[in-house]
Amino acid sequence: MLNHLSAALALLPRRLLLPSSPRSLTLTSLLGRMEMDHTAAVRCLPGEPKLTISFRLVDGSHKNMLRDQDEPLGKVLVRISNGLAKGQGKKSKKKRNNNKGPQPEPTVVKLYHEGEEVSDTVLNYEAWRDGSVLHVGDVEYLIRRNAPTFVSAELPVALLAGFPVCPNLEVEFGNLQDCEFTWYKENTPNASPEAAEELPRQDGSWTEVGCGRVHVPSNQDIGFRLKLLCTPKDGGRSGPAKELVSVGAVEAGPGVCTFDNRHAYTVREAEWPAVRVVTYNILADVYAQTELSKTVLYPYCAPYALQLDYRQNLIKKELAGYNADIVCLQEVDKGVFSDSLTPALDAFGLDGVFRIKEKQHEGLATFYRRSKFQLLSQHDIVLSEALTSDPIHSTLLESVSANSALKRKILQRSTAMQVSVLEDLKKPGRKLCVANTHLYWHPKGGNVRLVQMGVALRHLSHVINEVAPGAPLLFCGDFNSSPNSGVFQLLSETAVPLQHADWSSSGPEESCRMELLSTFPPLLSACSQPAYTNYVGGFHGCLDYIFIQPDSMQVEQVIPLPSHQEVTTYEALPSVAHPSDHIALICDLRWNP
Repeated sequence: MLNHLSAALALLPRRLLLPSSPRSLTLTSLLGRMEMDHTAAVRCLPGEPKLTISFRLVDGSHKNMLRDQDEPLGKVLVRISNGLAKGQGKKSKKKRNNNKGPQPEPTVVKLYHEGEEVSDTVLNYEAWRDGSVLHVGDVEYLIRRNAPTFVSAELPVALLAGFPVCPNLEVEFGNLQDCEFTWYKENTPNASPEAAEELPRQDGSWTEVGCGRVHVPSNQDIGFRLKLLCTPKDGGRSGPAKELVSVGAVEAGPGVCTFDNRHAYTVREAEWPAVRVVTYNILADVYAQTELSKTVLYPYCAPYALQLDYRQNLIKKELAGYNADIVCLQEVDKGVFSDSLTPALDAFGLDGVFRIKEKQHEGLATFYRRSKFQLLSQHDIVLSEALTSDPIHSTLLESVSANSALKRKILQRSTAMQVSVLEDLKKPGRKLCVANTHLYWHPKGGNVRLVQMGVALRHLSHVINEVAPGAPLLFCGDFNSSPNSGVFQLLSETAVPLQHADWSSSGPEESCRMELLSTFPPLLSACSQPAYTNYVGGFHGCLDYIFIQPDSMQVEQVIPLPSHQEVTTYEALPSVAHPSDHIALICDLRWNP
């Protein structure tokens, strides 16, 4: 069985196994890194057929075993003893001539619990208890069963001075909020990877520079790598520590960013019953890295500023500085949500949910402050699928079906809407329906967007009536609609007449005139109608909104947008000082108690 485990581990990607890869887990890390304190890690979960046993031998090698939970203990102990004898035999073979001489004595292996030897007939799942002691010859190993363990851990690739560094961590049997973190800076730049593997406390090549889950390197750190020593914990229980070393050195940041002045208004969290809300299209990497983007859409943007690692540094700093309670993001790459935004915003107190856009690699993300809200339920939909499958849209579907060309275009769209019902932890029982969407993008797609919004509003009305009666609606997103559009009129005036120009926005072949009514009273654009929320070389306009029900929520503060001078410092967006072609909208809303 041990050979099978070793063979399986040999198939793992090299970046997970090689100790010279500083941002990855080593083999010893994957199996529970055992310091020379003679401990043995046992992972045993109910419902799983196997358990793992991992410990370090006195010669520094590792013993890693995968065994059946219902196997008698004696078989494991004999396997350990035989394995040691086999290893000793190989070492002594060169010293013997023609296999003559004494054979190695088998190592005595026993397991004890509270001073009593555990019977060989006891099954593994019961035998390997926390606090037991494994005797391997003269060496004793303290058994740590299901100890807190990092199962994945890595640092971001790009590190910028003045920007938060948030490790991506996953802990088993532990709580990230309980874990301990210590940050180090190397004393000499360009140290070898081998030197980086040394423990900080064992040499003078690293200096402690901070503690806490998030670290912000300073200008003095430019040119030096960082090391993180993190210990997984669950309350008072702790597990094997892990070291992470950055791939590269800290680099200089861009200086003043477009959001720096905005952070002056959001230094502290909003006080209950106020709620701070952000909506932001962060520009998906799948779009930023196309040749069209580099040569046509954003030719003015420095190529390195379009790279995902660089932009993620800016996005994480920007979002962290807003101290928001609810964050609705659009154009979120799947990997960005799981590997970058989730660990970063989790460190700042936010939990999040993600909805992938069908046929795409990006989608919608909604984050909420876990000290103020809990997620009760999700009711996400793909708008085109809901139109044809949910009977509540039958009247709208009948009207759309009058024009087969328009219907076909609508059904080809993968536009989604994320719907999350949150409960106010400050006042249990009080609920809020948060919707997040990114409507069809085409400039001539006003008719498609109107139908999409018709589906969205009816679905939201149904969700609120069914699962959260009386809950106010908070509707955020990139609506790709200007203030004079039919979508804006539908939301703010509750109706779009037959003659509205958007019904024929894509030409007579796809024209479909109907009167469309909202299922909600008039909604208010909380941030009003800025001159623009999207500013690129060939276009600027207001496309993003935070809509509220004014009878339930009032606007307490709107965070000013960057000045026109700030936006155009590098001609347009994105730029070295701004990570997206859109600008975040932020406001504080007073929720009527």
